[in-house]
Parts: sequence; structure tokens; C-alpha cells
Amino acid sequence: MGSELVLDGAEWRVERGEPHAGRVHLVGLDGNRQSVTFRFLAHHSDCHVSSRTGAEGADRGRQPKSLRDLTPGQLRLVKLRFAHLMEVNTGFRSGDPLRPEPGEPKPQYDPDTTFLTQRRLAKVAELEAMGRMEAKALALDQVGVRTLIRWENRRQRDGLIGCADDRWLRESGSYPSVTAEVREAILAVRQETRRLSKVSMATKVRLITQYMHERFGTEPEDVPSYPVLRRVWREWFGTGRGRQRNERAADLVSNDGFVLIDRPGKVVALDTTVLPVMVRESVFDEPVKVHLTIALCAYTHSICAFRLTLVSDTSVDVAMLLRDVMLPLPMRDDWGMEMEWPYPGLPAAVGRRVRRA
Repeated sequence: MGSELVLDGAEWRVERGEPHAGRVHLVGLDGNRQSVTFRFLAHHSDCHVSSRTGAEGADRGRQPKSLRDLTPGQLRLVKLRFAHLMEVNTGFRSGDPLRPEPGEPKPQYDPDTTFLTQRRLAKVAELEAMGRMEAKALALDQVGVRTLIRWENRRQRDGLIGCADDRWLRESGSYPSVTAEVREAILAVRQETRRLSKVSMATKVRLITQYMHERFGTEPEDVPSYPVLRRVWREWFGTGRGRQRNERAADLVSNDGFVLIDRPGKVVALDTTVLPVMVRESVFDEPVKVHLTIALCAYTHSICAFRLTLVSDTSVDVAMLLRDVMLPLPMRDDWGMEMEWPYPGLPAAVGRRVRRA
């Protein structure tokens, strides 16, 4: 009971099983129930165990871990752990007696004269004799006999990736108390608080509790605790230490940390540079430097607006530059509507309000 199955692409939770009758009762996320036989599940072509409950560690609720999830430095550490395991199991770091390194096998790791437990104890003693800082840099500073056994079991099951630490991959953190109703409440409170002044996490938890009580009739004691909601909020939306007016930047669709720009005006970059020339404001004034501030469309690489200032630009200059970006240019009376075009970053309803000369 409590396990989850994916049946025809939908998730079902095992409510109870009846081994004497060969049946199992399933409950869907929408509350629907059905009773099926074990034979039906065993022969179903699209039935498998959900990774949220059937997997463990870094695989829970996610795709299976692989070596591609590791950085080059972490991959080197995994290969080092693998070499130590092979030395314990076979006496050779390569794992192949036909490819011995100089001095192999060492007397304490010779499989012909020692038992497996003796070799594990010798490996622990070897790692403890290593310098503390060196062992920590190699991620071998807290290795005991149980750790070697755990690495070996995972290596036999998953291969080389079994020697990796789950904390290197991603957090295993699944939160069973965060149900579909809790997720809906969190997202609703997120949308509401983004348009308000900055509020504390305690206020957000109260709003989540209030939403679930009014929408689903949930009692306060059935809502996840404050620490759980705080961790979930930080994982989903970040720490929230930035300015409240910058919260909408999360709406930009991103891939691997890079914003996806798929239309003109979606992202306009502002920058200021000092021109390599000096000018005079009038004939008898002293030469001064000129600062050029431009607004560049990241999609078309076209200049939306620019301003020249004889001194360093200020916030007023940047505000006027943004005004130039949003302000439509005048249209002549003899221009038709086919000459009208939307401006970068503006909705179509605003972009159509083109001011005529």
C-alpha cells in the first residue's frame, strides 16, 4: 500500500491489495477508483512502477541517473572510487589481473591470501592514513567498511554510476505531503503575492492554509508544516531575496539557465559605453567625453533607441531611453495601416496605438 503505478500514462496509488483474491484496488489523482487483478497488471503493456515511490535516492521522481549527470571533476572522483573497489575485490585497481600496475597485487589486497573483509579493513586503514585535506579533496574522508559495502552493492546494480554520491546528482527530496491540492495552493499564492509588496514566508504559509481550507475544506493540521513549505518554496521559486518588481523575470522561458528568445522585443538589452571621441557643447566650451546608451533587441540585433549624454548617464537618461523604446514613431497621413508594426516588448493592443503626425 502507498506505492504508485503508471497505467496508460496516468498515475494510480495502491490503496490496498487482496492477495487471497488476486486483486488490487487503485486510486487515481482525481479520486477515481478501480479494482484490477494482478494478472492484468503483469501483462499490461503500459504499466510500470512510478519512480516517485519505486525508485530511491537521486532517481526518485526523476529519470534514472547516468554518468552524463556528473561534472568532469565528479566523474574523476567516481572512477577513483571504482579503482579502490576493484582493488578490494580483485587486488588490482584496473579490475583485470592481466593488466596489473607496478607492485600489484599488494600483500594486504592479494585475493589468494586474504579474505574480502580483511581487504576492506585494509582499505579503510589506508584511507585513514591519508592526509585529511587530501582525503577530503578526493571525497574519501568518511569511508568505512559499510560505505565500501554500499558502494559495491550499488556498483553491481548500476555500474560505474553506482559509486557516485546522490548529493552530486540532485536532491532526492520528494515530499509525500505535497499533494496535487497543495501544489495548486502554492501556485495560486505565488501568483497572488507576486503583485503585492514583499511578504514573509509565514504569511505565505497562512495564505496557503487559507486557500486549501476555502477550496478543498482541508483542516490546518492537514496542511504541510512550515519547514516543508519553506523548502518547497525555495526549491521552486528561489530564495526571494531579490526585488519584488523583478519577480516577473521568472516568466521568461529558459533552457539550462539560458533564456529562450523566440520573437523580436522579448528581451531588450541596455548598455552604456564611452565613445572614443570628445566633443564641445559649444564652440568655446571645453572638450568632454560622450556616453552612448543604446537599447538593443536581442532577437533581431537591431537598435530600438539610443541617447547621447555629455556626462555619465543617470537614471533619468535610462528612463528616457525606455520611453523612446515604448513610444511609437509618428506616421504620415498618407501611410496605410500596412505600414503599422508592433514595437519591441509591447502587447499588440498597445503596439497598435501608433501616434500619427
